[in-house]
Amino acid sequence: MPVCPLDFRYGRAEMKAIFDEENRLQKLLDVEAALALAHAKVGNIKQDHADIVKKTASVRFVKLSRVQEIDAEINHEITAIIRVLSEQCGESGKYVHLGATSNDILDTAAALQLKDAISIIEKGLEALRLTLAKRAKENRDTIMIGRTHGQYALPITFGLKIANYALEIHRHEQRLCECKTRVLVGKMSGAVGTGSGFGAMAVEIQKAAMANLGLGVEDGPTQIVARDRYVELMAVLANIATSIEKFATEIRNLQRGEIGEVAEPFDDVVQVGSSTMAHKRNPVMAENVCGLARIVRGFMTPAMESAILWHERDLTNSSAERFFISHSFILLDDIVAKTEKMFRNLVVNKDRMLENLRKAGSVIMAESVMMALVSKGMGRQDAHELIRRCSMDSQKACEDFKSYLIANESVASLLSEEELDGVLDPHSYLGSAGATVDNIMRIVA
Repeated sequence: MPVCPLDFRYGRAEMKAIFDEENRLQKLLDVEAALALAHAKVGNIKQDHADIVKKTASVRFVKLSRVQEIDAEINHEITAIIRVLSEQCGESGKYVHLGATSNDILDTAAALQLKDAISIIEKGLEALRLTLAKRAKENRDTIMIGRTHGQYALPITFGLKIANYALEIHRHEQRLCECKTRVLVGKMSGAVGTGSGFGAMAVEIQKAAMANLGLGVEDGPTQIVARDRYVELMAVLANIATSIEKFATEIRNLQRGEIGEVAEPFDDVVQVGSSTMAHKRNPVMAENVCGLARIVRGFMTPAMESAILWHERDLTNSSAERFFISHSFILLDDIVAKTEKMFRNLVVNKDRMLENLRKAGSVIMAESVMMALVSKGMGRQDAHELIRRCSMDSQKACEDFKSYLIANESVASLLSEEELDGVLDPHSYLGSAGATVDNIMRIVA
């Protein structure tokens, strides 16, 4: 009976397949095959034997059910695999797993899984980045109110907001790419990292096996690949999840009834927002993304704890890694895909953005007025205090900011009403927003 939500609710088939037990078994067999071929390359065994191991190292011959049957009896997964593979290889079976320890196989196979999983995340991030770039270009000049501390701040453009998201995803793509050389490594160095079981050609065997698998070599092995590599990878995944939760939180906020500037896609023909409130159009996709992102970040603790092992290694990392590696990738892939869909179909309410800009009142242009006064010769600090008083008084009296400015002799002596109207126009105070969007597009689009 399925218990984990990954079995029936979350995750996409392609990513789940990477961490499927049968695929994992195939990766373990691929490593055993690479080891046999490496032995043949350095002359330790005949090529014919290596070829038979290579041909037989397949789930077509090494059945998962048989491996599980033996594992249940002896309580050692890799030995179970070795026994079944050796049985299927006949006389060549005596060369299976020659000189290796379990984690030579386990960690190297894990790197093969990580290689495939990272590739899927990379594709997802690229799609998300391009979607964000497209929406940013579409809304390059879509003016809206910017908010800091949850309060009205200054005019910005929606394009600038989304372009910054695209740039953030671009940085994550770089981080993921940069960490691959440190993460995608395997080992063939035996029980304590000396490679003694492989004999005089240990270094060459390790190099040959990893080259065959398309992986880097763990230069400083113990019984395992160093777990600081996994911590780095998990940190990148958690960082990506954090950014995406930030994006989704913004959508949730901007969709609030009193703001209403954007809305995630909603199929009003069939989709139900609430079991009782029939009018609801809840941001369920954004909320789902936020919730799952927290799970991904939560796996950082076991990832770091699993890097702290006794001597050349113990087994405390193994059980934890079976959870946090597969679950993090499956959930992050799900998150990235949902976020791309959300932004691709995001409803942008430009009229509501203008309405909210008007509701904010001309007082949001206080900085613009201050800078205009400075350009006319008033000291910056004097201008700030003057505008601060006018803005506070107008808000306290619930009156128009402009009227307080016109009535102030210091302002009126430097700025005509016509000049003041220009200074108070939000469209005139977008600075380099458009140029910034254009510059970001040259990087991300």
